[in-house]
Amino acid sequence: MQSVDDKEAYLLLLLSDANLPTGSFVASAGLESTAAHALFHVPGPAGADTLAFLRSSVDTYARSALPFARDAHRVAAAYASGDVGELGSALAALARVDALYDASTLNHVTRRASCAQGAALLTLYTKGFTRPPALLFGAPSLDEREARASALVSALKLRVRRGEHDVPGHLPVCWGVLAGALGLTVDRGAHLHLFLHARGVLSAAVRMNALGPYAAQQLLLHAVQPLIHATAAETAQLVSGALQEEDADDEHADERLPATTWPLGEILAARHDLLHSRIFNS
Repeated sequence: MQSVDDKEAYLLLLLSDANLPTGSFVASAGLESTAAHALFHVPGPAGADTLAFLRSSVDTYARSALPFARDAHRVAAAYASGDVGELGSALAALARVDALYDASTLNHVTRRASCAQGAALLTLYTKGFTRPPALLFGAPSLDEREARASALVSALKLRVRRGEHDVPGHLPVCWGVLAGALGLTVDRGAHLHLFLHARGVLSAAVRMNALGPYAAQQLLLHAVQPLIHATAAETAQLVSGALQEEDADDEHADERLPATTWPLGEILAARHDLLHSRIFNS
């Protein structure tokens, strides 16, 4: 029988596949706009500019988006395991997380890209990670956890596709739901999500000819690994605030809430649609 660790390791391999149809290849996380505004180049050896952007981008994303991914993950995992009994309660909790992230996202370009990729993740689960009909024919029915997880993702996807105003389907929230439904741990899911964000930035840099493919792999191995490991650990205690009750006696409660740490990056990302020519959607 396959152990839990073996299953999780295999899921990590599947989810880290660059060929997954998630739409991330059309996003640069503001890199294209930063380069177009002549704010990309910094003194130093080749790749120093990309690394500087990457560090700022990973730090602000981890502190502004990962708390929402973690909370969504916890909700999805709790419903799949039966700790949350009613589907409506789980969907309502996810809607609160999603709506708060939408309100916290500072520009329309980021919101647009986030919603497109979030919807793609829900579609990926329903079409790519559920059991195929060939394996269901003549076989025992799905176990309870898998059936509940599938029901949650399908219901959330339906609400997002309908365009309900309180469920925009943002990327961090949908990632948390996907990872929780598949059975990853919260920390593994957050760590992988941050890695995929960093890899997406480097992929965009290669297509912009700002970095060579070999140099990108060097950064992935020697710079990204310690960066995401340290950043994920530093932000592990952050929460979205959508599911937690306010404690007036907790003097440090605000320190555990999401925050943007790179305002200049937000401004540059918001100006993406003003570029004369562009190859990315964000």
